[in-house]
Amino acid sequence: MAPLSRESTLTFIGTATTLLRLGTFTVLTDPNFLRRGQWAYLGQGMVSRRRTDPAARLADLPRPDVVLLSHLHGDHFDRVARRELPADVPVLTTAAAARRLGRRGFRNAAALPTWSTETLADGGAALTITAVPARHSTGPLVRRVLPPVMGSVLEYVATPGAEPLRIYVSGDTVLHDELRGIRERFPRLDLAVLHLGGARVLGALVSMDDRQGVDLLELLRPAHAVPVHFDDYPMFASPVSNFLAEAARRCQGGTAVRLLQRGERLPLPPPAVLD
Repeated sequence: MAPLSRESTLTFIGTATTLLRLGTFTVLTDPNFLRRGQWAYLGQGMVSRRRTDPAARLADLPRPDVVLLSHLHGDHFDRVARRELPADVPVLTTAAAARRLGRRGFRNAAALPTWSTETLADGGAALTITAVPARHSTGPLVRRVLPPVMGSVLEYVATPGAEPLRIYVSGDTVLHDELRGIRERFPRLDLAVLHLGGARVLGALVSMDDRQGVDLLELLRPAHAVPVHFDDYPMFASPVSNFLAEAARRCQGGTAVRLLQRGERLPLPPPAVLD
């Protein structure tokens, strides 16, 4: 991975792990740093062996100003993160995950209820994070065994009064009606980071497959989109190639979709045309 710069960028590390450099702010999402062949523990007796290596070690990355955690599953916050992240690093997540992380020694793990916000400031620059709806499954049986999930919208302004850069991070959600509220509150999104993979538990979809991912793009209409969370574990059954083909068919003249390789960095705001 190339050396980090202070420009605004998104770097894809693997699974749902990204490193966002937004001016002086550093945000780490869903830290999963297990290596290929290691087991992730997903709760309720479920485990899965990782197929890929992350693009970087956690120890090689800059200390984050905040960790954005959609939910507490082993492919989103693993034993490497538990061992190597500083105990005082701020973590914004669901109430259930914040309680568990607090018991594990993370002193600044905080719940961010849906539609509530947290703002970081540095001089005239500001980063506001808003929790938005996400749901791991619509099936009542599966919802009883899966943890709550948080989506988020990040709004970065470099100077007071500037137009914000808006980034949506879906979390492990499936399509549901509450997602329409995101479009109502944030009619302009510069980038959507979509957790895909089409994973299933007890036969029920628990992360978006190719069709649901494009359905969400049509609903939210972001200028650009980056798929993540699609091939690192065996439970991901919906190939990212299907999503790319579906998006190419249905998003002509709309959202520009970019598939990042692990370690690849995307400048923010993205170029007008993404090859």
